[in-house]
Amino acid sequence: MSLRAPLARALHHGSAHDGVGHWLIQRVTAVALAPLAIWLLIALLSLPSSDYPTVTGWIGAGLHPVLLALTLLIASWHSWLGIQEVIEDYVHGFVSKSSALLASLFVHVLFAAGGVYAVLRIALAGGA
Repeated sequence: MSLRAPLARALHHGSAHDGVGHWLIQRVTAVALAPLAIWLLIALLSLPSSDYPTVTGWIGAGLHPVLLALTLLIASWHSWLGIQEVIEDYVHGFVSKSSALLASLFVHVLFAAGGVYAVLRIALAGGA
């Protein structure tokens, strides 16, 4: 005898209703970050110097702003998912857990928006 509702069995939902989806998104963002991180590391190490004009010129050239903004967005999403798991597992109490989750979301959205804004500002200024 199962204690699960018939609809939950039919839809293959677990007790939290989204655990597999959360797990899958974490894995997909990790797989997406792997080539982006390798690209970023190789691209930055291949720069002739690390002064401001060189780096801003690199950010504004070609496909780099798109890939850099994509890296920032995916890294922020992946980080938020990981921090969310830690908070849900180790922070107890409704108010403290809700506050921590909301603060984490706010910080990650702020990071992503600020990073994309900086990349777009440099890219649209022509790399200068």
